[in-house]
Amino acid sequence: MRVKDTLNLGKTKFKMRGNLPVNEKKREDIWFENKIYEKRQKLNEGKPSFVLHDGPPYANGNIHMGHAMNKISKDIIVRYKSMNGFRSPYVPGWDTHGLPIEQQLAKDGYDRKKMSTSEFRKLCREYALKQVDKQREDFKRLGISAEWDNPYLTLMPEFEAEEIKTFGKMAEQGLIYRGKKPVFWSWSSESAMAEAEVEYHDVTSPSAFYAEKVIDGKDVLDNDTYVVVWTTTPWTIPASEGVTIDANFDYAVVQPEGESRKFVVANELLSSVSEKFGWTNVKTIKLVKGSELDRILVQHPFIEDRKLVVMLGNFVTLDAGTGLVHTAPGFGEDDFWVSKEYGLDIVVPVDDKGVMTAEAGSDFEGVFYEDANQIALDKLKDLNLLLLEMPYEHSYPFDWRTKKPVIFRATPQWFASVDKIRDSILDAITDVKFKPDWGQKRLHNMIRDRGDWVISRQRVWGVPLPIFYGEDGEAIITKETTDHVAKLFGQFGSDVWFEREAKDLLPDGFTSEHSPNGIFTKENDIMDVWFDSGSSHQGVLAHRDYLTYPSDLVLEGSDQYRGWFNSSLITSVAVSGKAPYKSVISQGFTLDGKGHKMSKSLGNTIVPEEIIQKMGAEIIRLWVLSIDSSSDVRVSQENFVKISDSYKKIRNTIRYLLANTSDFDPKEDRVAVSELNTEDKYMLNRFNQVIGELNQSYEAYDFINVFKTLMNFMINDLSAFYLDFAKDVVYIEPAKSLKRRSMQTVFYDILVGLTKWMTPVLPHTTEEIWEYLKEPEEFVQLADLDAPQDVDETLLKKWNKVRDIRSDVMKSLEEARDRKLIGKSMEAQLDLYLSDENMNLVKELGVDLRLILIVSQINLHSLEEANESSDKYDGVSVLVQAAAGKVCDRCRMTKTDVGEDKNFENLCASCAKIVSDNFPEAIENGFEN
Repeated sequence: MRVKDTLNLGKTKFKMRGNLPVNEKKREDIWFENKIYEKRQKLNEGKPSFVLHDGPPYANGNIHMGHAMNKISKDIIVRYKSMNGFRSPYVPGWDTHGLPIEQQLAKDGYDRKKMSTSEFRKLCREYALKQVDKQREDFKRLGISAEWDNPYLTLMPEFEAEEIKTFGKMAEQGLIYRGKKPVFWSWSSESAMAEAEVEYHDVTSPSAFYAEKVIDGKDVLDNDTYVVVWTTTPWTIPASEGVTIDANFDYAVVQPEGESRKFVVANELLSSVSEKFGWTNVKTIKLVKGSELDRILVQHPFIEDRKLVVMLGNFVTLDAGTGLVHTAPGFGEDDFWVSKEYGLDIVVPVDDKGVMTAEAGSDFEGVFYEDANQIALDKLKDLNLLLLEMPYEHSYPFDWRTKKPVIFRATPQWFASVDKIRDSILDAITDVKFKPDWGQKRLHNMIRDRGDWVISRQRVWGVPLPIFYGEDGEAIITKETTDHVAKLFGQFGSDVWFEREAKDLLPDGFTSEHSPNGIFTKENDIMDVWFDSGSSHQGVLAHRDYLTYPSDLVLEGSDQYRGWFNSSLITSVAVSGKAPYKSVISQGFTLDGKGHKMSKSLGNTIVPEEIIQKMGAEIIRLWVLSIDSSSDVRVSQENFVKISDSYKKIRNTIRYLLANTSDFDPKEDRVAVSELNTEDKYMLNRFNQVIGELNQSYEAYDFINVFKTLMNFMINDLSAFYLDFAKDVVYIEPAKSLKRRSMQTVFYDILVGLTKWMTPVLPHTTEEIWEYLKEPEEFVQLADLDAPQDVDETLLKKWNKVRDIRSDVMKSLEEARDRKLIGKSMEAQLDLYLSDENMNLVKELGVDLRLILIVSQINLHSLEEANESSDKYDGVSVLVQAAAGKVCDRCRMTKTDVGEDKNFENLCASCAKIVSDNFPEAIENGFEN
């Protein structure tokens, strides 16, 4: 036997190979084959429930990094809850209706208008299901544990049926009505839009200041006077019905030098207006209150037979303009309501595609609305009514799908009343917990300020509005009809609405006073897709008996305050009087490394698949744990390289623990806590403290703190401290010695504990670790987290002082290395001078300072005896010298007794005894030195 064969007794080679991109997929296949998710649910039967309800992503295209961050965050929470005493089923969902799918089919060459609605809807369904399958595989590859074989899709018949029931319950309460008022209209989508579907961008519009002649001044204004009106949408002038002012403003009647006309502007804006127009020597003829100008009539600038009414409104401001606002009730909500109050006509001379109609006049007919701006300006100029044209920068709404600007356009639409239940919705918000806290105020303000919800869409791929019309045109929405439609949808899906005539969709024998001849028609519009997903509390939570309503938690991007958080809250309060969720977590957006929005066209996207193929899904999962996702998150390749280094530190630490417990059987070799060595007892207490911190952070959904706690323990407590000196025990001490078994006991307990507590984050890695452990569960995902144990705070405080001493010594050893006094710390002899307090502490704990300081020789002295040349610290002085003696080939310590045993000339006395006691055949067979 050679000496090197006996050098590191108990040290075994342990290979735990990474190769995550390949091995993760193999491991996932094993999970699905063994139905791990289903077994976990079975194990948790009868436990308290915790339900995280999945906000459905849209089924279109591959998943992006935002999807990954969202789904992994949910998975971490659900896995933690499932292993920590809760029955936590997770049902993933998809939003499968809507315009983007119609647009994609159009790009693929399908013309919706050249085929039947049923044929086109069939294509939409097939496309949506393909996208669901694609995204499902993407999510599964991230290691997400879920009910993948039974997700919820908004196109499922049972879901559509529950959505119709939700609509019916709202209709019963008088919350559904038809009205004509301006809504966001997307000419690019040819459909009305909800507020949640609109995003705002800064644009520059042509603003116009122009004059309109007074034709009936009500004895307040003369007929040679002109009101000066301002607009940022000249194309809407053909729809103008009035001018709105504020009753409390002072208005000046003025005449500039060189002008025969008199003009009316808000007095407070006179100076700025005069400067803009180049007016000089402006004479103020008189001031009048806005209230005095009520119902004065002025002439439309270029429509001869239209008189415009001056109206009093509360939306006029003095921020810009003239204090007199051009009012086109067909194209603005404020305009609409003030005009309705004054009994004016609602003129809407623009069609579904944004093209001006004959109602706008022959000069405008057939012109796209944006091009009509110039026509209107030219006409004003020709009539000498245009006082100033200037660019105006402002925020403007865009269709968030097509990225094209939208217009306000009054059209007959179906609405869900928010106003009638606004107070109840706001009350329900107060019962919900939010993370971050500001989320509550944000959602509260959005509900407080939002108008009624336009729920009708002029498309075909979606859930039809279950509304019938009588012969007199009256809408028919009754409990009987909606219940029947819901039943049909549950049996046949919503396609049945387009495949059957109205009479075949109504209950047998249905009659109505609105149709004496029994003839009925049906609504052609579909419901807003936000009504689809917003009904998921009924279609999923209340419908599936193993879930709970309301859910315990929802977690989505911060854009969902105006989207799913919002729509599901409205519908839930409407049907049940309560919020659909108890807690809300919102996350920011994923941006590129420079803080820009990721875009394929910009070439700055990083997709999950790319990282998975290079590094593995575990790297993405650990990255999600490490970031503060409550605000926007920057994503770059450097992020993943850096987090990969953290993963390697975790993996290497685990490998060390595994390698040094391979000969440890917890049933046979475990050392009782009371018999553990002091350093091992301390580390076990420290680990129990860490478990408590991890548990607290998981409970608070504080992922970044989980990451920090985990990495701090791995790096500072294990690698830099405990495992740093552990090799002098686990490699050197006799295999079955109490000292070695004591340390192995703690190694093993930490190993098992870490494996469990890391499983919510790194399930692929922890399942690999679990295969080497001697635990009863076949998969770590089927194990339960151990409850945090009581911690000996006194012991921890004492050992923290010992670690402070160690830290001071390490500084002195480093300086000695710099001076070339020693190489490795094992070449050093220490003279350690301790204060009485520190000396008593070391003796009380029974600390082997030579071991934990990793030096060959140590002498303890009273601090009062400290050498002047020693390094001074608080309560400690350190003198480093080169240790006397030779280096032992086995323990690598510098000892004076190396070679005392003639059988082992290169070993110290301690190692010689260990080898001779454990390898008696070594002496008989001789050695190769």
